[in-house]
Amino acid sequence: MTLKQRLKEDMAAAMRQGETERRNTLRLLLAAIQQVEVDERQELDDAATMAVLQKQAKQRRESVADAQKAGRPDLAHQEEKELAILANYLPQMASRDEIQRLAAAIISELGVADVKGMGQVMSRLMPQLKDRADGRVVNEVVRELLSK
Repeated sequence: MTLKQRLKEDMAAAMRQGETERRNTLRLLLAAIQQVEVDERQELDDAATMAVLQKQAKQRRESVADAQKAGRPDLAHQEEKELAILANYLPQMASRDEIQRLAAAIISELGVADVKGMGQVMSRLMPQLKDRADGRVVNEVVRELLSK
């Protein structure tokens, strides 16, 4: 079963069970997937569908931060609930400790000693953490390790 089929079946199950929050979130996600398919004039495979899913999750994380800055806890709470639903379909995220271990190994392998070599470390590290870590968190970890 493809990811898109799973999303459609889960949306139908949410409709049957009366879970409006879950139904609406999955409906928005499927609409975003369909929009990409229309724009690219091809059906998306699982990898491309996952990319759309990750983009939607990232938008929700940014919206939470924006709503909190604006003093709108109601909007932040709504976006957090949607993000929690989307998180069920995302791959397991790497822990900060795992990111630090991988980054430290690459730093020692490359012999980078200061923040000037951050680009080299990031270019080697990000492909390993592609779907499992937020780039902002990876950037923070690498910066911390290189500034010590």
